[in-house]
Amino acid sequence: MNDPNGMFKDANGTWHLYYQYNPTATVAGNQHWGHATSSDLYHWTNQPIALFPPTSESFVFSGSIVVDSNNTSGFFPSQSNGVVAIYTVAQYPSGAPGPQTQNIAYSTDGGYSFTVYANNPVIDSESSQFRDPQVTWYEDHWVMAIAYAQDFTIGFYTSPDLKEWKHASNFTNYGLLGLQYECPNLVRMPVVQPAPTDAKELFVLLISINPGAPLGGSITEFFPGTFNGTHFTAVDSAARIADFGKDNYATQFFSGLQDEAVSIGWASNWQYTQQVPTGPMEGWRSAMSLPRRNFLTGAERIGWVLGSEPYDLSPVLGDQIGDEKLGNGTITLDYAGVQSNALYWEANITGIPSSGVASYASLNITFFSSTSGESLAMGFYLGGDVPFWLDRGRIRGFENPFFTDKVSTNTLIGSAGTWRIAGVIDRSIVEVFLEGGRHSATQTFYPKEKLEVMSVRAGDLPTNASVSVGVWEVVSAWME
Repeated sequence: MNDPNGMFKDANGTWHLYYQYNPTATVAGNQHWGHATSSDLYHWTNQPIALFPPTSESFVFSGSIVVDSNNTSGFFPSQSNGVVAIYTVAQYPSGAPGPQTQNIAYSTDGGYSFTVYANNPVIDSESSQFRDPQVTWYEDHWVMAIAYAQDFTIGFYTSPDLKEWKHASNFTNYGLLGLQYECPNLVRMPVVQPAPTDAKELFVLLISINPGAPLGGSITEFFPGTFNGTHFTAVDSAARIADFGKDNYATQFFSGLQDEAVSIGWASNWQYTQQVPTGPMEGWRSAMSLPRRNFLTGAERIGWVLGSEPYDLSPVLGDQIGDEKLGNGTITLDYAGVQSNALYWEANITGIPSSGVASYASLNITFFSSTSGESLAMGFYLGGDVPFWLDRGRIRGFENPFFTDKVSTNTLIGSAGTWRIAGVIDRSIVEVFLEGGRHSATQTFYPKEKLEVMSVRAGDLPTNASVSVGVWEVVSAWME
C-alpha cells in the first residue's frame, strides 16, 4: 500500500480511508483503491477493493472523494449522501508510461461500491505526468487541485457538477521542487495563536515532492495562503516542511469536516519502500501514519508552522505504566509485558532559565532491546537553538544506503521556560511531536528483536529545572 486517497467521514460518523493498493504483490504496481472503515480512526475494518483499473494496461492512481449532498452531479436524485470519487487513470500501453486522465465514479451505498461514469475521462490529457486530483467545495462550485508533476505546477480547475471542468489558474515553481510535484491538497486550516495573523483560519496548499527531498526521496511541503475560488496565493515564497522525519508522504485530509482538519500520511519513503522487510516482525509492507489533528500556528523566529498532534488517542490508550519526575539522572522502564509493544509518552521540562543554560544540558530518550542491543534514540540540547535529534542507526533489521540514520530540527525555549515532547512508538514506526505539535517527525525502523526497555536521561540541567515523564500502554488496534 502507499498514498492515502479519498478520505471522508460520513453522516453516521464512520471514517473512510481509501489508499493505493497492489493486491498481487508487495511492491508498487497494479494499483487499485483499497478501502477501510473506522468508528474512531484507530480500529479499522478492511472493506472490499473500491476501485479497479479499467484495463490490464492501466492503474488507478491517487485522487479524492466528496459527498455530493446537493446532487450537483445528477447521480443521486433521491439521496443526499451520494459519494463521488475523482481519480487518475494512468495508462501503460505495452508497459510504457502513457496518458494520465482524470475520471470519476459514484457510489449510492456510502462509498462501499462504485459505478464508473460512462463518459470518462472528465479531464482528458496526453501527458504522462498529470495526476492526483483533490476536490473540495468552495461556496457554489467544486475546485480541483491537480499536479502537472514534472512542470512543477499545481493546476486549479472549477466545476459546477464534477463532470465538466474548466481550468482556472496555476501555482508554479514554489518551494522545494525536487524532481516532481505530486498529491496536492488544498485545505481550510484553523489558526491557533500565537500566529503571524489574527485570522481564525487560512487555506493551506500541501504539495508532495519525490524524489528530491533534502534528506533524499519523498517529503511533503506546505504553503499557508488565501484562496478566492479560483486562485491560491501563498503568504510568501518560503519552503516549509510538514514533517521533518523521513517517512511521511502524500498527506491527505478528510474531506467535508466543518471545524477541524484531520490528516493521515503514508509512513514510508520511495527511496526504500520497496525493499523494507515484510517478515514476521512486521507482517506487512507500508503503513499509514497516526491520524493527526492539524492547525496553523507561529513559532518564534520561524513564523508559520503546520502543527499536528495525534487525533484523540483515548480509543487505544491503555494503562499508565510510568509516572516519574527527575532532575539530573536516569529512569528506566521495562515494557516487555505490553502485548502490543506500543507506547505513548510525554516528557516535560520546566524551570529552564532564559539565559545561562549550558550548551550540553540535555534530555535523551532511548528505546532498546535487551537481547539484541539494538536501540532507537532521540534527544535535545537545551542550550542555543535547542537542537532535537532522532537516530535509528543502531537498529539492524534493515540496511540500505538511503535509509538515513539521523534527522534533526531546532526549536526555541518559550518565555515560560518549558519544553515538551510527546510520541508514539510501536514495532516499526515512531512519531514524535515537539512543543505541542509545532514540529513532528515520522520514522520507520526495523529491529531484529523487539524493543522493550525505555530509558530517559537528563544531564547537566540547570539547578531549578525538572523533568516529568508519563508513559502509557497503547493497546492493539487490530480488530479481532
